[in-house]
Amino acid sequence: MTGQPNAPARVWSIVWAGDAGNALLLLACVLLAAGCANPAVHWDAPLESPPSSTAARPGDRHVLAGEWEYIEDAVVRLTLDKRGNGHYEWKHGRFETHALIDHTWYGRWFQKDNDREGGFMVEFSPDFSEGEGRWWYSRIESDHAPLQKGGTFQLNKKHTLRNRSHTPPAP
Repeated sequence: MTGQPNAPARVWSIVWAGDAGNALLLLACVLLAAGCANPAVHWDAPLESPPSSTAARPGDRHVLAGEWEYIEDAVVRLTLDKRGNGHYEWKHGRFETHALIDHTWYGRWFQKDNDREGGFMVEFSPDFSEGEGRWWYSRIESDHAPLQKGGTFQLNKKHTLRNRSHTPPAP
């Protein structure tokens, strides 16, 4: 140690040196900087929405467009548009994308027939051809704090002949 005060002591001496209005502003800035200094976050609880500080570019979501196989206990076909929104037949369900950040997809699901909804998060492979996800409830009928657990699932992109760039040559 060099005998100089540590950073928190210096901050507090600056805060107390200014008038009350400037002190509050400076304190808010210090707390914001301290919160940003260690951005590593471990999420044990399901997220209701993606981190608000990071926004996906709208063009990124085109990788979600098309047909997917949702695999949990059975296989369900999902059809998503270029914004990552779409539907599935089970219980008249639909997906709503909130963000696609790097290879992580955040969104919400809704099921009309059984009056349920919740959130989901998917971690995609580097080529976006498959993903591992988890889902949770945020509402079951009138219960907005359900205790029922969600689950995990896999996604596999369905490739059609239209997705292929050319027809192979004849033998």
